[in-house]
This record gives sequence, structure tokens and C-alpha cells, in this order.
Amino acid sequence: MTLSAILFDKDGTLFDFARTWNGWGGIMLTRLSEGDTARLAGMAAALSYDLEAAMFRPDSIVIAGTNDEVAAALSPYVSQMDAATLAQYLIRTAAEAELAQAVPLAPFLEDLRARGLKLGVMTNDGEHSARRHLDRSGVLGQFDLVIGADSGHGAKPDPAPLLAFCTATAVAPSQTAMVGDSLHDLIAGRAAGMRTIGVLTGMASEADLAPHADVVLPDIGHIPAWLSR
Repeated sequence: MTLSAILFDKDGTLFDFARTWNGWGGIMLTRLSEGDTARLAGMAAALSYDLEAAMFRPDSIVIAGTNDEVAAALSPYVSQMDAATLAQYLIRTAAEAELAQAVPLAPFLEDLRARGLKLGVMTNDGEHSARRHLDRSGVLGQFDLVIGADSGHGAKPDPAPLLAFCTATAVAPSQTAMVGDSLHDLIAGRAAGMRTIGVLTGMASEADLAPHADVVLPDIGHIPAWLSR
């Protein structure tokens, strides 16, 4: 196997999904509800967020959806903002969320760069949020390209943004691996003609990911050993 590039999803892959986004979700929904418990319950149901357990369920649109899709789901309950304003609100608040790195990212990415690999991020989050999260984590400069759902190439599971990364880096899809925690990531990777690596730091199980992945690993920290094998 020869790989020249690795393209990462962000949430649930570079950052542990539950430890990063469950807390943000509860705060965001509470603020948007403005003290109205019925609105809070409606929004939580729309996003499949368990208020009692304070966590997103595995079928939540937040896991792999775009900010516009999440805003559309919330919009019927948020009369104080239109859908476009709400999407921008989600982008702004998400950009400042407490981040839980899946593994210490700086040494992990430095190791991959030392192997001569091109690195990128393709997330269904907005590009601004993605860049902000990577910058706050001190690793933005490790990536050759960061693509969001709003970068003009579409969103996963469409393979177009993945292929845009290959075009920009001059690396063939067959020499690229897509790494992600959701079916959207792996389906997009397969459609683009890439190798696919599933990780279990999101909400999907190994049984969910395995049919669409060349390998399923506990987290991205296991990728160097897999490459060496």
C-alpha cells in the first residue's frame, strides 16, 4: 500500500465527539430556548439530544450534518432568528467550544508529516469553525488544506470536496486515505476512490463502520502503526 496523503474529518475524528460537543449542545439549546421548557424539549427532539443524559444520540443530525441542516431543524423553534442568522450563530458558538483532542494532535501530525504525507481536513462544519478549532489546538499549520461544507465544494457524503483536496494537493485519490467516524465520511471516501479508515471516537460503532472501511481503529493514534504494517 502506498499513501501520499491523509484527509481527516474533524468532529469525532481529530476531536472526540462526545467530550467536545455534548456539553456545547446542552448550553446552546438552553440559550436558544430563552427559558421556555417546551421550546427546549422541541429543539432537543429535533436534534436527537437527550436532555436528561446531556448527550447527543447516535442518530443526531449534528454528528454529520452541516450547520445549515442543523439550523433548518432548529428554525421552527427559534423565532428570534431566521435560519441564516441561526446558522451563523451555530458557527460562532461552535468555534469557541471546549475541545477534547482525540489524541495529542501536535506530535501525531508531526509524525505523519515526517513520513512525507500531505494532510487535510474536510468537515461538514463551516471552514471558519474548523480553522478556529485547529488554530486553538496549535495544529492549523500542519494541514495543507482545510475544507468546510461552506467552502464551495459541497458536503459529505458527496465525494466532490474530497476530490477537491486531491486536486489542490496533486495527489491521486488512490493514494489518499479518508479518515472519519461516520458513514458520511466513509461513503464519501469510497465514492472518491480513496482508502477509508474508520475511527471509534464518534458515535458510530465498529459494526456500523466496518462495511465501509478498509480498517476500523480505536482512534487516529493507531494510524502510524497501521501505516507501518
